[in-house]
Parts: sequence; C-alpha cells; structure tokens
Amino acid sequence: MDSTRIGELLGPFLSAPLTEFQLQQISIYIDLLLRWNSRVNLTAIRSPDEIVTRHFGESFFAARHLLPAEEDRDPASHAQTPTTNSLPGQVPAAPHTKAPSLLTKAIDLGSGAGFPGIPLKIWSPATPLTLIESNHKKDAFLRETIRALTLTAIDVFPGRAEDYPAASAELVTLRAVEHFASVLPIAVRLLTPGGRLALLVGQSQVEQAQALFPDLHWAFSQSIPQSASRVLLSGLVPEK
Repeated sequence: MDSTRIGELLGPFLSAPLTEFQLQQISIYIDLLLRWNSRVNLTAIRSPDEIVTRHFGESFFAARHLLPAEEDRDPASHAQTPTTNSLPGQVPAAPHTKAPSLLTKAIDLGSGAGFPGIPLKIWSPATPLTLIESNHKKDAFLRETIRALTLTAIDVFPGRAEDYPAASAELVTLRAVEHFASVLPIAVRLLTPGGRLALLVGQSQVEQAQALFPDLHWAFSQSIPQSASRVLLSGLVPEK
C-alpha cells in the first residue's frame, strides 16, 4: 500500500505526521497481514484503507498518548531514509535514535494480529515490548512481522497470560478481547505498582471496567477519531 495514502488516512489520529520510515513499515505490515489473512483468521476487515483507519489509526492514537513521541527521537533520523540493501519484503534497520525517557517494559495482552502492540513499537522503537498471544498461528504471524519490520527489543510470549510473571510491566494494553470481565483481572495482575492499564474498548465497557477495579485511578477516557463509540480508557495502579 502506498505510504502517502497511509499517511493521509492516519492524519486524523495523530498530532504530527509519521516518518517515511514508519510509513514504509506500515506498508509492509499491511501486505503481510493481507497475505496471511487468506489462510489465518487475523481480521475480518479486508479493505486496506479500512485496515489503516480501524486498526492502525486506533493503535497510533493510543501510542501518542502512552509512549514517547516521534519528536523525542534524534532529529537527524527524520532526514534519513532506509537503505535498499535489505532482504525482499523486509525493511532495513531503523536509523540511529537516541534513548528518550522510556518505560521499563510494556505488554500487549492478547495481541492477535499485533494491534495495538506492533504500532506502539513502530511509534516508540526503543520501548521494550512483549506481545502475549497463545494462538500458535497468530504467534507465527507476529514473529514473521517482527522479522520483516526488523524490530528489536520485542518478543512474543506464546502462552497464556496467566502463566506470565506478575507485576512485569509499567504499561499493559488490551484491545478487542473476548470475555472482557475475566481478562481484565489478568491484565491488572501484570502491572507494577504505579503502572498503567490502557484499554481500547467500546464506551459501554468503560463503566464495567471501572466497576470491576474501583481502586484503579481511572485517568482519562478519550474518544477515538472516526468512531461513534470506541474510546481509549486509562487506569493507574496505586503505588504501594
């Protein structure tokens, strides 16, 4: 998919344009997603434009509120473009960036096709990230995407979140999961004291989340652009 078109579609979700390097990563990601989706049920959305707005747009909207922004990177990286000596279908290593103020670790729980986790990583390449996905086919897709985008400081945990060590991350993201009420306690368990839970959910689930965990400091609920009911809900675990 053309990077210019991707940038146009993402405009309403961002406060500043992505770099050409990031747009190339997204283009390769979309090609992989469409190819794999023909044999593995990754998304019901087939239109590339709608994939950008529904999946990437929502994910980058969350990223810009949760993680170090692109302007925290070395300004010189904006002038650099990827070289062409990479493998076919694979982007080259990202330009050198300085280390902004980063989280110790972030987790995307039930990552599925990689949303919002991989866009969060594209947005903030130096943030350590774990994708938790127990479905073996989706796990394989995530690993192939990580390889093709040459992402670093990212891994996939191919198991149940209940088996992942507790209090492991300062940020846990959760999007479009089944059995929301039963998964939410698992997500909170993964957070360190003072950590942030970020939910990409429907407006109807906001009160449910707040009722299930009234002790969390629910920081904000922001409407997602181009959506009638989707929101980014953020809650902080109290410090001990």
